[in-house]
Formats: sequence, C-alpha cells, structure tokens
Amino acid sequence: MPGLLLASKICGENPSCAEEGVGFARRALGLMQCGCDQMGSVANCLLGVSLSAEARSVVSGSERIFKESEALKALETAERTMKERDPKVLFHLSLENAEQRRLNVALHYVRQFLKTESDSNIKGWILLARILSAQRRYKDAEIVINTALDETGKWDQGDLLRTKAKLQIAQGQLRNAVETYTHVLAVLQVQNRSFRVGKKLQKDSTGKYDRSLEMETWHDLANVYTSLSLWRDAEVCLSKSKAISPYSASRCHATGLLYEAKGLHKEALEAFISALGIEPTHVPSLISTAAVLRQLGGKSLAVIRSFLTDALRLDRTNASAWYNLGVLYKAEGGASAQEAAECFQTAAILQDSAPVEPFR
Repeated sequence: MPGLLLASKICGENPSCAEEGVGFARRALGLMQCGCDQMGSVANCLLGVSLSAEARSVVSGSERIFKESEALKALETAERTMKERDPKVLFHLSLENAEQRRLNVALHYVRQFLKTESDSNIKGWILLARILSAQRRYKDAEIVINTALDETGKWDQGDLLRTKAKLQIAQGQLRNAVETYTHVLAVLQVQNRSFRVGKKLQKDSTGKYDRSLEMETWHDLANVYTSLSLWRDAEVCLSKSKAISPYSASRCHATGLLYEAKGLHKEALEAFISALGIEPTHVPSLISTAAVLRQLGGKSLAVIRSFLTDALRLDRTNASAWYNLGVLYKAEGGASAQEAAECFQTAAILQDSAPVEPFR
C-alpha cells in the first residue's frame, strides 16, 4: 500500500506520468479496508492531483472537463475523510478550484490552508494574492503580500516581491513596479554574494533557484521598460539575463516583444521562433508567433491557427490565445464569424477572472 501511494505521488508530480499516477492511486483505494479513513484521504488526494495533471495534458475539451471534475471530486472526498486538517489537501483544493474559476471556494480553502500552516507558508500567501487578483481585488492582494513580507526573512522575499510587482503592473503603477523589481534584484545580489562566500543559507535557497528567479526578474523588468518605450533600459535588462544563461525561451520572447514594440516585426518573429527552438511548449511565444505571422502575411491561416491551437492545448485558460484565435476566424469570414464570436466571448470571460500570475 505505501509503495502504491509513493508511486502515485511521484507520478502525479510529472505530467507525462500522470496517467500512471491515477492508476496507482486507484489500485491503492481498491485495496483499502474499512476504517482506513486517513490512508484513504491520502490516496484520494493523490488521485486528485494526478487527475488534475492528466487533465492539463489531454487534447479533447470534453475529456479535460471530465477529468477536472473527477479531480475535484477526489480532492473533496479527501477533505471529507481526513481526521485532521491536512494542509496538502487544502492547498490542492484551493488550487484546483482556482484553476476552474471557482474563486470564492478557492479563497475559502487557501485561507484554511494558511490557518493550518500558522500563516507562515509563502506558497499559500502567493496563491491567496493570485486568487484575490483574479477577483480584481488588487489592493487586498497587495496587502496580503506586504503582510507576508513582514513575516518572512529577507532570503525568502524574492517571489513575494515579484508578485507585488505584478500587482502594481495590473494597477498601472509601472514606476512602482520598476522599484519593486529593483528591490528583488538587490535582495538576490546580496544573497548570491553570501552564497559565494560560503555563508549558510536556508535549505530551499540554492544558487540554481536564485539564478532562475534573477533571470525571470530581468525579463519582467525588460517588459516593463518596453511598455514605457525605454528601449535602451530594456536592452540592458536582456543583456543581464543573457549573461546568466544564453539559452532562455522567456528572454527570447521578451526580446521579440521589444522588437515588436519598435515595429520590427521580422526581427520579432525571429526572436519568437528562437524561443520555440529552446522550448517548443512556451505558450507566450506560440501566441506571439501567430500574431506576428498574421501581421506579416504570407502564411496560410491554417499554419497560423496551428500555433494558437497548440497554445490552447497547453493552456486552455489563456485569454490572449482565445482572442487571437477569434481574430483569425474573423479574418476568414463566412461561417467562421460565429466561431470568432465564441472565441471573443471566451477570451472576455477568462480575462475577467485572470490572475496576475498563473495559479499553478
């Protein structure tokens, strides 16, 4: 029994093995005897996590909806049968409800999760802020992040500060966001210096993790400068990222956005294609490639549509992908007008409940 549960846990953490994770969890549940509520709660939680991962990889919309529903049922069963409040069950219930846009329910569970963790779990604070942002409660979300910042050590503040910057961007406070990203980079610089001289860091603060966070922060900052038409500042940020690692899909994408903002569409396309060469499943680059190809012309609508359908296969809740697909159907005219209207409607609904950062 423990072996089946461990196998399900490992598989559930890897989307490519999610189907096996479902099978192991179901086998464990089939072997359960009466009176094993706590073990059954664990098995149902693992089943829900694996079903959720499997749902994100299926192509069929109806199959995805079915598996999402089954994932939620398994997690709710886990919550009903646990003898004591299990933070893992509560967190995944919040996450799954948030992704299915049941935001009030998600809010309830993440608050319960934080209570069980004594309000000291960073991933819980961040999820709470993201859910609030999806409800357009940006000020409340920022208060949550500020509270978390007050209660955590400086080594753990990078992700919190990055989330705060995203909230500031959503409120149009771009200059404040620049200051916040600069703060993130300052924290990372001190932390990396301490790491190099051999000071003991917290166990989850590793050089590799910090490098990744530093790169993404440079990309975020470059995008803000691009939106402010500060081209040189954006270029400096991208050069800083390239010095950390020459191969980054998100850096190539940020470079493409800079070219696009400057009206250099061919150069932008080259950058987006480079991003997909590094990471073929990079959703923002799939969408941007389709958008630039449509602007440049010369490619069939079917080719352009393939980039958008690939993006939606990977992320069904991406409002930008649905909007661009609607634009494409509208360009085709005729019978596609109805499909265009449906795409625009879906995009509007998703945009209204989109968090400043993905829930997961």
